Amino acid sequence: MSHSVLLAAEGPANAPVVSPDTGAGGVFDLLWLVIGLPLLGAVLLLGVAPFLPASLKAAVDKHGHLVGTAAAVLSFVLSLVLFVSLLGRDAEERQVGQHLWTWFETGQLSVGMDLLYDQLSALFLLLITGVGSLIHVYAIGYMEHDARRRRFFGYLNLFVAAMLTLILSANFVGLFLGWEGVGLASYLLIGFWQHKPSAAAAAKKAFVINRVGDIGLTLAIALMFATFGTTDFGGVSELASQADQGTLNALGLLLLLGACGKSAQVPLQSWLLDAMEGPTPVSALIHAATMVTAGVYLVVRSNFIYELTPLAQTTVVIVATVTLLWGAVIGCAKDDIKKALAGSTMSQIGYMMLAAGLGPVGYPFAIFHLLTHGFFKANMFLGAGSVMHGMNDDVDMRRYGALRKAMPVTFLTFAMGYLAIIGFPLFSGFWSKDRIIETALADNLVIGLLAMLGAGVTGFYMTRLMLMTFFGEKRWAEDVHPHESPRVMTVPLIVLAALSVLGGVLLLGDWIVTWLEPVTGHVEHHEPPLPALVITLMITAVVAIGVAAAWFLVGKREVPREAPQDVSFATRAARADLYGDAINDGVVVRPGAGLVSGLLTLDRGGIDGAVMGGAAAVRGVSSTLRRVQNGFVRSYALSLLGGALLVVLALLAVNLG
Repeated sequence: MSHSVLLAAEGPANAPVVSPDTGAGGVFDLLWLVIGLPLLGAVLLLGVAPFLPASLKAAVDKHGHLVGTAAAVLSFVLSLVLFVSLLGRDAEERQVGQHLWTWFETGQLSVGMDLLYDQLSALFLLLITGVGSLIHVYAIGYMEHDARRRRFFGYLNLFVAAMLTLILSANFVGLFLGWEGVGLASYLLIGFWQHKPSAAAAAKKAFVINRVGDIGLTLAIALMFATFGTTDFGGVSELASQADQGTLNALGLLLLLGACGKSAQVPLQSWLLDAMEGPTPVSALIHAATMVTAGVYLVVRSNFIYELTPLAQTTVVIVATVTLLWGAVIGCAKDDIKKALAGSTMSQIGYMMLAAGLGPVGYPFAIFHLLTHGFFKANMFLGAGSVMHGMNDDVDMRRYGALRKAMPVTFLTFAMGYLAIIGFPLFSGFWSKDRIIETALADNLVIGLLAMLGAGVTGFYMTRLMLMTFFGEKRWAEDVHPHESPRVMTVPLIVLAALSVLGGVLLLGDWIVTWLEPVTGHVEHHEPPLPALVITLMITAVVAIGVAAAWFLVGKREVPREAPQDVSFATRAARADLYGDAINDGVVVRPGAGLVSGLLTLDRGGIDGAVMGGAAAVRGVSSTLRRVQNGFVRSYALSLLGGALLVVLALLAVNLG
């Protein structure tokens, strides 16, 4: 039986402290249903449907997508009701806990299946269930002719339930349960079309690389228990200041390793572009709006650790800066529309991680950009799917061109996402990304200038994508007839386009900063090195240069239908994902394979040789001795006679001597 509790407003401002004695009651008793509804949908579609009688199974196969979509929509409605209820409370009463049951107890460790609903998780719930519901609706049309549509929607529900578990958990062990759940669902969805070898390989690659990051999170959780005796957010936050600096540094770096795997940050970024082999709704849900932001959530939620370890904070900033430029450069050279957007996602997550690494002054803007990015990037991924739908699933932009007239709704909605991501004034990305750059400039001039450079590169690769897809001369194959997608696909695009435009309202009156302050802590405003208006004009100018460069290099030139091979080294490197796979192969895979091969040789030639050699020696001696014990009386009599003769000879030798 579950019960809800208020979290006491004690301890540091950024430390949630669970107080399990006070009941919250009301609608908050239904908090578990936010996870339960999509989980029930997954169980019905994946666990129950295959075992139904043939007639019922056929009905579920035909209408299963409606069950999955209804589960996501109902979860969103409940999340919205919970959010409104939270708004009605005073700031010190906006942290609600819910104990469902004791998960396990062993020795001194007790882990409960506990939920935490506060200002941070409330925003994530709206994003996951809201954007997730729109993607479910879109997928009804996109996957209409897929024979396994019921299973696909079951996987989507499973992913949403796991992601909600990750966000709502009140301890790191529960977070890890959701963390692994989204990893499993991601593997299933990326490889959904496993009849394609490329999709199966991409799913395996994503799964393996994410396991590397998961090792970091696993070790961090083990270290927390060894150090603090608890994995609850509240308990760790209260005791963190008592830990030695080495332990805190290790915790911060291990958590960052986990975040790098899930959020595709350097050096664990190479899986994200291959993951585009999955159906486009998967790319929008997992690789734009939700799962890849889990690393950002982990860092912000663990702020009570990072505030005590400048080394780990600095490492977060460095990794994020490298990644935002790395992804932007990759996006400049990709002809696959989904992979260009994937490089962009890597870069934009880098901006979020950069803000998170700047500490309390950056946490709100990391979450702000996470939300706006969820709107405009989901919009553009679904827009890319709409383009593919009208172009016979072709993803090569070199075979697009002039689609704005053939697909007007897709073009206009995609354009809203484009203007948002490049930071066009008054669009959502203008408010969120500019504040990150402004904050970075106030903290470190070099980092801020590199972030500003990334904004210019963003303007270039996104304008290139727009020009190659929607403008210029048509480069379609003769058998391709572009057409607008059905309404079930365009309505979600329209909603997401509106959010891409209006998402900046979250910053009015610094609302999001004030809203998150009880979780992320209060920090006095830092003055940037230049007036805010000057910085805004500088960023806008840099973006304009990127847009102009794309116009002169792409818009004013004829786009060949085949990618030129006589290109610069920089272009070849960007096409090869800056040799990320080659680096991983040289630094990790080959040395790892060599180590395993050496250990195998040592095991077989050394350890096994010694063990088997000893056994062989014993076997040889035993075989020799076995000949003496042959069971024949005459042999034993001969042995006795021989022994007696030896004794007699020995006595004679002694007497004669």
